[in-house]
Amino acid sequence: MKKKKIRSFKLQRVKPEQLTDRLLLANLYLTQGLTLLVGLIWIWAQGRNPLTLLKLPTDLNFVWWGLGLAAAMLVVDLFLSRVVPDNSMDDGGINEMIFKHRPIWHIVIITLIVGICEELLFRGALQYAFGPYWTSIIFAAIHFRYLKHWIPTGWVFVSSYALGYIYIESGTLWAPILCHFMIDLISGLIISLRREK
Repeated sequence: MKKKKIRSFKLQRVKPEQLTDRLLLANLYLTQGLTLLVGLIWIWAQGRNPLTLLKLPTDLNFVWWGLGLAAAMLVVDLFLSRVVPDNSMDDGGINEMIFKHRPIWHIVIITLIVGICEELLFRGALQYAFGPYWTSIIFAAIHFRYLKHWIPTGWVFVSSYALGYIYIESGTLWAPILCHFMIDLISGLIISLRREK
């Protein structure tokens, strides 16, 4: 009987410029799918129903919470981009790669998926277990591409804490989902439109 050679599997760190567009998108959708799955399992393990969390409220106050925080965060982000050197805000070019060649419809889909999946896990599951402070530390840590620079890491922490705050104040997960979606959407559209010019 002939023995088959088994290929060894190696994990390697890949630089952003080594990623193909297809691989980048596959990674994005895979990580968001995992985020959603972990969030759903964690919420069920807490004895809660994720569908209840995602029920759209009849009171539209959450829209003001979500859009208000998104506007404030975009203003601060614009200010930071003007006063902080580019190399201090560098994310390794990932956002540029994700959005620069996308049509608007695809940017909308990506940002909606990211907003729902991440907020379900972080605000819906983790914040329920650990509170907004520790959830924000975890949120900042998983955005590891920013960890080389303290300003974007701090900004991700503050942003996460603010998302946790509006979740508590509005009483619905849709406030942070809307805020997260709007920030990512506007940032993605800016990257895409800057490329077109």
